[in-house]
Amino acid sequence: MNAENSKSVAPADAAGPAAKRRPRPEKKVEITDPKAIRALAHAARLEVISELYSTQVSRTATELAAQTGLTPSAMSYHLRALQKWGIVAPAATAGDARERRWKAAGTDFTINSVGGPASPEFAVLDLELDAYRRRVKAYARSRDEQRQRGEAADGTSSVVLASNLLYLTPAQRAELNQRLFDLLRDYELEDPDQVPDGAERMATMWSMIPDDRGGPAAS
Repeated sequence: MNAENSKSVAPADAAGPAAKRRPRPEKKVEITDPKAIRALAHAARLEVISELYSTQVSRTATELAAQTGLTPSAMSYHLRALQKWGIVAPAATAGDARERRWKAAGTDFTINSVGGPASPEFAVLDLELDAYRRRVKAYARSRDEQRQRGEAADGTSSVVLASNLLYLTPAQRAELNQRLFDLLRDYELEDPDQVPDGAERMATMWSMIPDDRGGPAAS
């Protein structure tokens, strides 16, 4: 998911640096309507978008509800709301499946407020940061429990955090953003249903925002 103030979703699972990029037609879903952006400011809806766009695999309301702690009926309500804005779409069901399946309406998802004064996308970003904090805390708890049981825990390299300050022109910002998303796509699974042995699902987040703590670069 990409926000301009933006957030982009791309799968992070892959067999290695030389992983073959998934063959797929590119379809960008861009949301600019402030009402639609505000409708996304819900943790469960963002979780659904992340899951469906990252994996490009269809899910049922029951499957998605299990990931978010909601009931299937509550999840169905959120899926219909996302369908209203063209973000998700019904997917084909196999055999005599009784429950509707849902899929991402495209391959990439972008939130763009077009520089409006209300900036509703910031509420979305707040929720994404909260979700990332939850992932960090859950991982820390799991690692501590492993250690208490005397099991070997993952090394510190399992968690990566980097922060940089750069001076970039608008053209360089756009170039850096695109190069990072292209790099992430090189690590996509060629077949989302075939996860390589030893591969672990990893959450990634990329952010770029003007820094108001320093003045312009010295001439």
